[in-house]
Amino acid sequence: MILIGNGKIVTRDPANPFIENGAVAIEDKLIKEVGTTDALKAKYSQAQYIDAKGRLVMPGFINTHMHYYSTFARGMSLGGKPATTFGEVLKGLWWRLDKQLTLEDVYYSAIGPMIDEIRSGVTSVIDHHASPFAVTGSLFKIAEAAKLLGIRSNLCYEISDRDGEKIADEGIKENVDFAKYCKSQNDDMIKALIGLHAQVTIGAKTLDKCIAAANDTGVGFHVHAAEGIEDVVDAIAKYDMRVIERLHHFKVLSPKSIAVHCIHVTEGEIELLKDSKVAVVHNPESNMGNAVGVSPVLDMLKKGVLVGLGTDGYTADMTESFKVAGILHKHANRLPSVAWGEPPQMLFENNKTIMERFINGKVGTLKADHYADVIVVDYKGPTPVNADTINSHILFGVTGRHVDTTIINGKIIMQDRVLLNIDEDTLMAKSRELAQKLWKRI
Repeated sequence: MILIGNGKIVTRDPANPFIENGAVAIEDKLIKEVGTTDALKAKYSQAQYIDAKGRLVMPGFINTHMHYYSTFARGMSLGGKPATTFGEVLKGLWWRLDKQLTLEDVYYSAIGPMIDEIRSGVTSVIDHHASPFAVTGSLFKIAEAAKLLGIRSNLCYEISDRDGEKIADEGIKENVDFAKYCKSQNDDMIKALIGLHAQVTIGAKTLDKCIAAANDTGVGFHVHAAEGIEDVVDAIAKYDMRVIERLHHFKVLSPKSIAVHCIHVTEGEIELLKDSKVAVVHNPESNMGNAVGVSPVLDMLKKGVLVGLGTDGYTADMTESFKVAGILHKHANRLPSVAWGEPPQMLFENNKTIMERFINGKVGTLKADHYADVIVVDYKGPTPVNADTINSHILFGVTGRHVDTTIINGKIIMQDRVLLNIDEDTLMAKSRELAQKLWKRI
């Protein structure tokens, strides 16, 4: 048993949101009890004790949209004409990078950001993968990395027609094989979805196959939706429907699925998102970086759409997305009074709801019988820290690099900023070696 005590406990439990000098008792994978330090130290005197030293103790962060495969682009210089559209970004960067990935590259592309996630207090991740010339076995390689590092994961492969029918079929099979593997494991540390790139790269024949695969496995979809205006133009030209309309028509959208971005959507499409009960994931930094526009997530939230927060591979640190979500919508609306409540709702409430749709247990709250995904954050605050002020302190004072200790599924993964039982130097050296080789191949 592990007992984290002498901390400011941020539970995210509305019935008991904050304990000034509190403790969290962990037994195996689950939180056993949350209470005052004195009471739990007396009750669990034999537990391994971690002294939080007055720092914050919180649930681990959840990232509901990530791209591990993008890692080797960090620092890469391709030259050539600068991209002026999102389509040019895809063709000039990401679709050149992913074609060069080997299965070994896939593994180490995941290792680097997973280490960053642990260091940033991220304990659960939903990833969306692509490696069109190393499809078979790719999700199993990412799962291998996740098992080594101890990250709670949900994985899928990005099905697309852009490289031909054979590779699209390989993507479908990889998703099906991995989904069936996850079902056989019955482990909330590893789950699966059916990945779709976007409707713009998925024709009618392939979409029918994807729907059959989802029916066969019983899992939902993870799809980019209306991220760039190109997606909308394509859908209208080919199918006389907008993006969300097409996805809704073919029942891609459901409570089992995730629709990422949803930038170029109409009021009617927002109603379809709401009615389908699909989860939408907002990725503010990526959207700004790709200059694709601002998703109307404030309107979506007002209308009852479940909107979570992701990073889209732009970063591994969820506090970045949290901060940028607020300022992006203030800037876009030219109104400083908006987007104060919505980013905390997306990160601390809705991401929990989204993740729990795909697992049997509970995450995102420090409460008995929830999974023990717990972080200690080295922050004490220059002004009072309590239930009313905590979100402001995280917004203006906390970054992922303030995380001191990361516990996932009851296992201490990092303590005092040191990763335990992980040879980080060797892993990162190999990652850099493979990245340089990939750069030369492009």
